[in-house]
Amino acid sequence: MPQTPIFSSMLGSSCSGQVQPDMGERCVDPVYQDGNLVSGSLEALIERLVPTMDYYPDRTYIFTFLLSSRVFIHPHELLAKVGQICIKQKQQLETGTEAEKAKLKSFAAKIIQLLKEWTETFPYDFQDEKSMKELKEIAHRITQCDEENGTVKKIISQMTQNLLMALSARSQYQEIREKFRQPVTDKGTILKTKPQSTQKDILSVCCDPLILAQQLTYIELERVSNIYPEDLMQIVSHMDSLDNHKCRGDVTKTYNLEAYDNWFNCLSMLVATEICRIVKKKQRTRMVEFFIDVARECFNIGNFNSMMAIISGMNLSPVARLKKTWSKVKTAKFDVLEHHMDPSSNFCNYRTALQGAAQRSQTANSNREKIVIPVFNLFIKDIYFLHKIHTNRLPNGQINFKKFWEISRQIHDFLTWKQVECPFEKDKKIQSYLLTAPIYSEEALFIASFESEGPENHMEKDSWKTLRTTLLNRA
Repeated sequence: MPQTPIFSSMLGSSCSGQVQPDMGERCVDPVYQDGNLVSGSLEALIERLVPTMDYYPDRTYIFTFLLSSRVFIHPHELLAKVGQICIKQKQQLETGTEAEKAKLKSFAAKIIQLLKEWTETFPYDFQDEKSMKELKEIAHRITQCDEENGTVKKIISQMTQNLLMALSARSQYQEIREKFRQPVTDKGTILKTKPQSTQKDILSVCCDPLILAQQLTYIELERVSNIYPEDLMQIVSHMDSLDNHKCRGDVTKTYNLEAYDNWFNCLSMLVATEICRIVKKKQRTRMVEFFIDVARECFNIGNFNSMMAIISGMNLSPVARLKKTWSKVKTAKFDVLEHHMDPSSNFCNYRTALQGAAQRSQTANSNREKIVIPVFNLFIKDIYFLHKIHTNRLPNGQINFKKFWEISRQIHDFLTWKQVECPFEKDKKIQSYLLTAPIYSEEALFIASFESEGPENHMEKDSWKTLRTTLLNRA
């Protein structure tokens, strides 16, 4: 991400401290309302991206346009267009006078700054040979602007090296993720009828709800750190734009969103497994109350994703049907948690809590207070909803940039939260259990649930009979 803060204002003065020129002087195409850019042709928006000798685009605009441009144009095509504009401006300044040479150096510095922000914020745009070729061509032309002392060449060399390192690191992460894409299920096809005395459960590894909540937060921040803005933009770019052509997201598939979603599902199933596999009601009750306390600690930390996963696990039918167990549980704390995650009014209560955590994060002095981990599924749905209710283009054919301002604002908030350094020490033993403990399938959960508390109605009796028949056939 660029070091200069963005989204301090949607438009107005440049975040770099420079005064923005009247863009109408450069192109009459973009449309403004109350001083804010709301629409424009692709060509005009690209022109607004490219610096001039005395102008540098607002960093909010750079982020928003580079993020949303992939819906309409491939990154290598955008780079080519940027290169063409650079060539024209460079030619206008190549008169040979000392004054013009100084202007040329100033222009080169701004182009390098743009490329630097682009490669740092969206390194994956340069993964293919076409994009790297366009980048090298622009870099070569800009290097010619300052051949005397070679400063530009050194900066470009360092920028390219950093880009290659970022691409290499991300490629390695994806290779590792590929091996663990499938969610874990229960091992073996025949379930035990009696637990072994030596069998581990989560309480034997960690009996402190706060510590477990901290370790869950560590895992969340570690996984969310590998989600990039272009990954999130795939929600939009995977669909055909009104240009009716395939975008980069369709060509280069990433698994980061899927992997993070799988983590949520696995955590929910782990919670259900830990509860259902306990035969003794007293111990099962203790396990339910333990997870309620863990979810509450997650809420206090600002880890809403783990909190929701835990609640979802306890609301799964195999767990929810354990009436004898729930009758012994002190449910007041669970009721509070469910209130926070009440889906009515578009999760109004949760959104209020999230807003409070976000405000706390903005003024916090410690990383502990900066933590905000939203419910990822709802975050994705919000972006998808924004995409569906607003068109990419207006009836006049211009890009509906107002839509992309809002999408990029939400994505930028997420990127800010994911950059928080985890303040908790990693406990390898606890994390190993959370990430590798066997998880029952839905079928296995029901079998374990019925073994703990028998079926109570005709529907449950029929389900239990079917499951037992399946189990015997497998045996």
